[in-house]
Amino acid sequence: MTGLLLKDIHKSYGAVDVIHGINLDIKQGEFIVFVGPSGCGKSTLLRMIAGLEEITGGDMFIDGDRVNDVPPSKRGIAMVFQSYALYPHMTVYDNMAFGMRIAKESKEEIDRRVRSAAEILQLTNYLDRLPKALSGGQRQRVAIGRAICRDPKVFLFDEPLSNLDAALRVATRIEIAKLNEQMADTTMIYVTHDQVEAMTLADRIVVLSAGHIEQVGAPLELYERPANLFVARFIGSPAMNIIPSTISATGEQTTVTLAGGKSVTLDIATNASEKGKKASFGVRPEDLQAAQSEDFLFEGTVSIVEALGEVTLLYIEGLVENEPLIAKIPGIPQVNRGDKVRFTADKAKLHLFDAEGRSYRA
Repeated sequence: MTGLLLKDIHKSYGAVDVIHGINLDIKQGEFIVFVGPSGCGKSTLLRMIAGLEEITGGDMFIDGDRVNDVPPSKRGIAMVFQSYALYPHMTVYDNMAFGMRIAKESKEEIDRRVRSAAEILQLTNYLDRLPKALSGGQRQRVAIGRAICRDPKVFLFDEPLSNLDAALRVATRIEIAKLNEQMADTTMIYVTHDQVEAMTLADRIVVLSAGHIEQVGAPLELYERPANLFVARFIGSPAMNIIPSTISATGEQTTVTLAGGKSVTLDIATNASEKGKKASFGVRPEDLQAAQSEDFLFEGTVSIVEALGEVTLLYIEGLVENEPLIAKIPGIPQVNRGDKVRFTADKAKLHLFDAEGRSYRA
């Protein structure tokens, strides 16, 4: 069973450390997505798995074998890059077959694998075309097909949809999801900065920040129970609203006093030692609901209305200085700039983080 194990993996460029002790156990057949801001180390980590970057410290195992010093061609890995990197003078068939010809596979085996991959990716009718006669999405599928033909143990995707327009990104993302279903026993690791790709494709998401893993979990686990402020702000669009607060009562339920003086009781347990400490109160924009009574959480003035059709984003001033509260409301509500609004939220949807940014729910 092909799995991937990273044990205390470090990467340095001279005196600069960029990956700081990554530990990660990936099971056979998992679809893992690395996400994080630019410069967090996700592509560097992927390239280390591929063997394109040297491991400074720690150990990496593929299928139980230590591969730190194994060259890329011997690791049983296929990688799909952001750029298609197709040979412009070769047909789709020849591009997909090229690696196997270099490896001196038989003509029969090459033909079988190319046609099998073409069928999976709906490229059978394009095998005789040159890359210039293909759309961007088709070219990326050829690049994926070239990787499939290698029959790898592990697939690596480095932001493969970044060069596509919005419509093609959606179509190709669906193709990758179908590919994952058809190759259920093949491990896939995917790097992206796009949250939609991460949430819809991943079995588990690995959130990275400054070369550290912040949290690993299923997409909805990270969305509903972020381990810390970084994950809470990174997962979800728009980002979670964060409001400075102070813990004023502890126990099976916790009462916090928000900036502005409003008190809120949460279904979160804290011990007595937390009383009086600074904290961060969090609520997602989509969890806010218009308050129909005096029992409201937030009150303010609408400064910006972004009507997107299926949802409307309201930017509300008056709660936190220089930082608006954002509410994500279904449909097209009759709200205008300058209106006074009040919002509430289900207590189960509210979050609380300590002064170091750790979640009290974790």
